[in-house]
Amino acid sequence: MEDVVRLDAARLATLVEELAGLAGAGPVELVDTIAQLERLKNAAAAAQARATVELREIREVEARSTGRSVQRVAGSVAGEIGLARHESPHRASTLAGLAGVLAAEMPHTMQAFTTGDVSEWRATIMVRETACLSREHRMAADAELGPKLATLSTREIASEARKVAYRLDPHSVVARIGKAEADRNVTIRPAPDCMTRISALLPVAQGVAAYAALTEAADTARAAGDERSRNQVMADTLVARVTGQETAEEVEVEVQIVITDDALLGTSDTPARLNGYGPIPAGLARRLAATAGEKFRAWIRRLYSPLGDGRLVAMESTRRHFPDGLAAFIATRDEVCRTPWCDAPIRHTDHITPFHAGGATTAGNGQGLCEQCNYLKEHPGWRHTAEPDGTITVRTPTGHEHHSRPPDLPHEPRRGRFVVDLSYLGSAA
Repeated sequence: MEDVVRLDAARLATLVEELAGLAGAGPVELVDTIAQLERLKNAAAAAQARATVELREIREVEARSTGRSVQRVAGSVAGEIGLARHESPHRASTLAGLAGVLAAEMPHTMQAFTTGDVSEWRATIMVRETACLSREHRMAADAELGPKLATLSTREIASEARKVAYRLDPHSVVARIGKAEADRNVTIRPAPDCMTRISALLPVAQGVAAYAALTEAADTARAAGDERSRNQVMADTLVARVTGQETAEEVEVEVQIVITDDALLGTSDTPARLNGYGPIPAGLARRLAATAGEKFRAWIRRLYSPLGDGRLVAMESTRRHFPDGLAAFIATRDEVCRTPWCDAPIRHTDHITPFHAGGATTAGNGQGLCEQCNYLKEHPGWRHTAEPDGTITVRTPTGHEHHSRPPDLPHEPRRGRFVVDLSYLGSAA
């Protein structure tokens, strides 16, 4: 193997700064610098892709030499890449797949990527839009479009790749459409200002029909004198029709708020945390709490916290599996998967030190993980350890260490006492 020149991050940053040379530059030089740095970013991403392929090849050789399953290597490599690139394992799996396809089946696209002519995202589009093709047809599409990628926009790359794919193998494109319909789904993610964004991936006819129905409802309401904006009527109609309620405001939801006792009683403005969303203003949390207390079933649990600290006091169990109460406690504390940069919803409550290795079923030895990360830690060479301050150290097969702390819960800096976990079933209003 050729010698690899290793540069630390500080030296790389200095080189980039020297390349920019912004001091005293005029508009022409600044635009040229922006273009050069864009090519540099793309070329660096291509180098990451090549390194990813090489890492996977090394791991596959190791697996064969020890009799382990080569198929399981992909998950472990994705975990290593995700931590190295500060990405989630899911995103890392996508990047690893992209690297493998570019290296093995799309040399022209890889060349444009390597020279910085196309970005990682545009290379991803080429791979995505030709995914249904055989290796032979994919290489043909790459040979036809690869040399032109630098002159095409993102939209044009997607359009041209679809055209070429359909011309080369129309049957595979039709089959892909059928598979895509099977993958229809609905997702939710936080949005700014205490809002959420719900997205639905639907077959084109269903999506157009749903949007047309909401548009018609909005036009009808506005024509009848409704003072809400068109977008507001569409959003409210969507909520009402999906939930079966008369109006959007009457929807019943289960809400869990973590708030300090002082903030709940109105003597502090320490932000609360709405589980599944994140921090919210104390005033909004108090309003939700008041609504719950007046109209709906509500539950309050006290979660004790040390003086001036956002950590929670541990709960313990003698069972191998985490009981529901302890699992809920850990989910409240961790909020999302504890693997650094993952941010996926918690699906499993798992021992940091395995139970079979003497790990106790306690809050201090428990962590909330997504399904993928829970399976990842069982691969050879991976190890999680708990630190006294609540930090989890993740050690990868290469010996690299990454650290994770649970997000600080609402707390009053100058005293301990407790925070309140307020759960209720009631109206979103």
